[in-house]
Amino acid sequence: MEKIEKIIKKFLTKEIIFYAIFGVLTTIVNLGSFYIFTNILKWEENISNIIAITLAVLFAYITNKDLVFHSEADTKKEKVNEFLKFIAGRAFTMLVEFVGCFLLFMTPIPQMISKCFVTVIVIILNFFISKFFAFKKKKK
Repeated sequence: MEKIEKIIKKFLTKEIIFYAIFGVLTTIVNLGSFYIFTNILKWEENISNIIAITLAVLFAYITNKDLVFHSEADTKKEKVNEFLKFIAGRAFTMLVEFVGCFLLFMTPIPQMISKCFVTVIVIILNFFISKFFAFKKKKK
């Protein structure tokens, strides 16, 4: 029982809890806008997906920078560098999401199930990219 408690304490940090909360909200932005674009506005799936991902990335940057990873960027150069790293990481996962959805949309799997499956993979990738690449702590 003690080992389980140690594992839970190790993985249930404030950072991970906040990332999960804002990850859920980012996912709601992503899936919600995708749903609106495809089902209400009747836009094409892949265009809707690109716009939904872009909206989610902008929301994620704002929340992750200040509320999750507590950016230590002080100078304008550091802030721009951090933003570019974040965008590069998200561009990579956007490509993963776009390709994954593109492929799954050609299968008989329902659109929203396909989108949700790929989104889970993207969320996990985004955490590691944000923590260890975009918002990594300054060396002391």
